[in-house]
Amino acid sequence: MTGGGVPYRPPADVAEALRVQEELRSRVDLVGPGPTAPATVAGLDVAYAESGDRLAAAVTVLDAATLAVVDQAVSVGRPAFDYVPGLFAFRELPALLAALERLTVRPDLLVCDGHGLAHPRRFGLACHLGLVTGLPAIGVGKTPLVGVWDEPAPERGAWTPLRDGGEVVGRVLRTRDGVKPVFVSVGHRMSLDNAVDRVLALTPRYRLPETTRTADRLCRRALAADRPAAAPADNGDPAAST
Repeated sequence: MTGGGVPYRPPADVAEALRVQEELRSRVDLVGPGPTAPATVAGLDVAYAESGDRLAAAVTVLDAATLAVVDQAVSVGRPAFDYVPGLFAFRELPALLAALERLTVRPDLLVCDGHGLAHPRRFGLACHLGLVTGLPAIGVGKTPLVGVWDEPAPERGAWTPLRDGGEVVGRVLRTRDGVKPVFVSVGHRMSLDNAVDRVLALTPRYRLPETTRTADRLCRRALAADRPAAAPADNGDPAAST
């Protein structure tokens, strides 16, 4: 699944992680235009245990026409890097790449629960995943990481530019009438116009893309299944699960 991309190098420390981002960001294709009618689209998401020491990475591949899940895979393990703002991708990339390698269907587009260009160093998770896999990728964030914007009009499909330091790094997109917008940015081998069109195609009923919704459910189920069984209560009754 990583054929055609750059090899992933796990950084030894924060300084090396910053160097990797600086080195690779110039290799990102922010023009595309990318697939306008992909046959399959993959969603990627990660869930964390409350303790923070376990995670489950999930990839679901959807038929782009019907939005039915045609393939899926998970990888459960430990975060690969410390929590450092702006370097979150390094915590999740190894597990996400492991899940991608377990797929039997190679998707035409990756949709990350996170950001691409809309990142302090213009190299978010969607950029890194796109470069490593060689696949077109976009980021769809629930909340912004950087930037300022005007509120888009209330109807579905309305958008405003997301700007950071005078640069347009994404779009604030309304996917449902009167519902909070999402934050769309290019990851790799996609144009921003096409990224927005693909997100609208993936949101026929809900605020978040079906790719994100299915991957979120899968990684949460995997994490719950990996959780140790609760110890019996003193009175012999099973402890209630939450």
